Amino acid sequence: MPDIIIVLQCLSQCLDKTTLRQLSYIVPAMLAMTGRVTMLGISRWTEKGGSYRTIQRFFNSPIAWAKVNWFLIRHHLLDPEDVILIGGDESVATKSGQKTYGLDRFFSSLYGKPVPGLSFFSLSLLSVKEGTSYPVMTEQVIKKEAEKPDKKKSGKKVKKQTRRRGRPKGSKNKNRRDVELTPYLLLIQTMLNSLLLLLGVDLTPVYCVMDGAFGNNPALQMVRPCSLHLISKLRYDAALYFPYEGNPKKRGAQKKYGAKLDYDHIPDKYLKETTLLDGIQTKIYQMTMWHKLIPDKLNIVIIVKTNLKTQKVARVVLFSSDLELAFDKLIDYYRLRFQIEFNFRDAKQFWGLEDFMNVNQIPVYNAANLAMFMVNVSQVLIRHFRPACPTFSVNDLKAHFRGHKYVTETLKLLPQMPEPIFIDQIFANIAQIGSINAS
Repeated sequence: MPDIIIVLQCLSQCLDKTTLRQLSYIVPAMLAMTGRVTMLGISRWTEKGGSYRTIQRFFNSPIAWAKVNWFLIRHHLLDPEDVILIGGDESVATKSGQKTYGLDRFFSSLYGKPVPGLSFFSLSLLSVKEGTSYPVMTEQVIKKEAEKPDKKKSGKKVKKQTRRRGRPKGSKNKNRRDVELTPYLLLIQTMLNSLLLLLGVDLTPVYCVMDGAFGNNPALQMVRPCSLHLISKLRYDAALYFPYEGNPKKRGAQKKYGAKLDYDHIPDKYLKETTLLDGIQTKIYQMTMWHKLIPDKLNIVIIVKTNLKTQKVARVVLFSSDLELAFDKLIDYYRLRFQIEFNFRDAKQFWGLEDFMNVNQIPVYNAANLAMFMVNVSQVLIRHFRPACPTFSVNDLKAHFRGHKYVTETLKLLPQMPEPIFIDQIFANIAQIGSINAS
């Protein structure tokens, strides 16, 4: 079994001795514990020195979690020959009460409606070679007063003023590259700049991958100043236009937009790949196109899936601001974004992102980041078991450490220690209890 102290030793460059010692108590406890991951729950599973007061002090300490995660990733997980992307996504942890810092109503895709809780936005490094995600930076999203909907003051309907058709007289064209970013997008842009500064010359990602909520011009203009290309998704029926290829006009502004894309009759010259699997035909098209709300051309990849029995059609429209990116890489890079969802799932299911009961700003921030940090720690430890068991999972990892904890505590009660060979056999047998895949 890997030694936790050795795994955490690389963090001595970014954590003081006290915080590192506290973390060395907390990590083994979280790996072995069952039940809700709270400060009290953690303190009950720590070894000598990890009292409840010690855990409280840790959660109330200011910690540079981005540095902590980056040092761990760089030392244990990063491959110098790998292609690394930046991925971003938001997750909502449901919470009740009124006193928790940042508590508000946020839209949850799991429930399909706004729910009371806390919202966290996370930036991760996506490994193309390993096909996984390493969370680096997690910040709490705080709603500003201007973003909250006004409460209805009366039930009377206010009659809207009707505007004349056509363009108002004297109006000028707007510069679509000069966009006023919302506080939410400004937060993400600040996080991107901080992450790139942290990575420095060691790593220079080129692409930022985000979900369809960021498939718009403000998000594109948010990413551009960070010297990154955006990869995201448009609506399945987005209005796209071919570049104009006719003769140029002698006077006036040149035509920019050509024919509008008809999704039911995409020209075959843009077809890149056709596959047939289990009665589902998949066609992939790639083209350079205009969107009237975005000032620059987009690298568009359209995936059309047709059920040959029912003739039902499903369509996905991906895009990138990098016009030279190949269609297969664009699809693979966007597919990697889903690894961030698995990070959030593990953080909620195993590491306390849904469980913590802290209410103040710093403890809430530390609880969320500790959960994401444990996602990285678990990936480091799982690599130790994967050569012998390729399907080794987080459930198996927790069962292994829990079995080790039970055996260690039981051996303390014996008047005489058994032979080392018997101890190893006991460890191996107890670790199987609760595991899914045998290691």
